[in-house]
Amino acid sequence: MRILLVEDEPRMAAALRAGLEIKHGMVMDHVTTMADAEMVAGNPGYDAILLDRQLPDGDGIQLVPRLRGRGVTLPIIVITAKGEVPDRIAGLEIGADDYLAKPFVFDELLARLRAVMRRPNDLRPNRMVVGRLAFDQAARDMLVGDTPLDLTRREFLVLECLMRRAGRMVPRAVLMEAVFGFDDEIQSNALDSHISRLRRKLEAEEARVVINVVRGLGYLLREAP
Repeated sequence: MRILLVEDEPRMAAALRAGLEIKHGMVMDHVTTMADAEMVAGNPGYDAILLDRQLPDGDGIQLVPRLRGRGVTLPIIVITAKGEVPDRIAGLEIGADDYLAKPFVFDELLARLRAVMRRPNDLRPNRMVVGRLAFDQAARDMLVGDTPLDLTRREFLVLECLMRRAGRMVPRAVLMEAVFGFDDEIQSNALDSHISRLRRKLEAEEARVVINVVRGLGYLLREAP
């Protein structure tokens, strides 16, 4: 899961990065202004936006209709110190999916984030299965049979991206966007190293899946013959 955070307060941004990336294995890109957010929000690969209101270049909720007008349908959660009822109503009526007042408990933010990801029109199955490998989207678990697969955060993100597109070639650029934030320092062979370790773990656990390389283009996950 890849999140775009629009927040100009360094301590809040650092706390959210620690919670979402380190503790829950998500990728988070961080910008501090509406202008920067508008530039990157339309990029493929984001699953949701966390948006502060009090930004250096204006009220963050004004970004919502601008993004919606460009066809950006990502779930948007406004996180702000402006938590009075009229403020919450204004945020929701302008097109945000949820509104959370600061200070908040991190677990509540996480629950709300998961809730907006479960839209009624999202027809994806909650549990994806290829061979003996299963991805439980709600619990965010990778299982072989009933046994959790021991993965690093990056390995999980690679496998999640491949599972969501099982049977189809996933371009390298899509995998890189799913796994690495734009502030990460990335070595040229980083993705290939993660794929190599994943193959070994899946084979050791007899997951009955293979990750094929499509030379020069990307990777494909499929059930083993």
